[in-house]
Amino acid sequence: MTAYLLVDGENLDGVLGGSILNGRPLPEQRPRWDAVRRFVEDRYGETKSLFFINANSGIPTSFVQALLALGWRPILLSGEGKVIDLAILKMLRALVGRASTVVLGSHDADFADELAEVGAAGATVALLAFNEFVATRLREIDGITIFDLESDARAFTQPLPRLRVIDVADFDPELYL
Repeated sequence: MTAYLLVDGENLDGVLGGSILNGRPLPEQRPRWDAVRRFVEDRYGETKSLFFINANSGIPTSFVQALLALGWRPILLSGEGKVIDLAILKMLRALVGRASTVVLGSHDADFADELAEVGAAGATVALLAFNEFVATRLREIDGITIFDLESDARAFTQPLPRLRVIDVADFDPELYL
């Protein structure tokens, strides 16, 4: 059965720029979306990779073309309110009982109830985010697996300046030399 990778790019970009880099990320500081897609495919097999984009201000043509070239399906949205959140919520509701695996790229607690419902219907549910910024309500979903965008998916070409708690078993002194 197909795994679904749903990415709230606005949320991930907001945390990356606002909480980790303290400014707008440069192109070389953004995730490698091909690595993200491969990470999910390696774990769950055939994957539909859907990237939700707010297109109220226009279509980011070069970014959309890059996503398409990497095997992603951009979902361009417009309308009132939090269009990305609304669309992802609709997608999660549609996947209840229809998906074997759903991986959500977001930190947003707004998705907790629907993602929990997908899991309660028998699907594997996972989150792909910056671990230290994941909303508590998402962490509390029964059976959820949380993957870190940097350390698990290896989506960045250079280390990010993150402050986080590291389990001593995972501590690699080479990263600090």
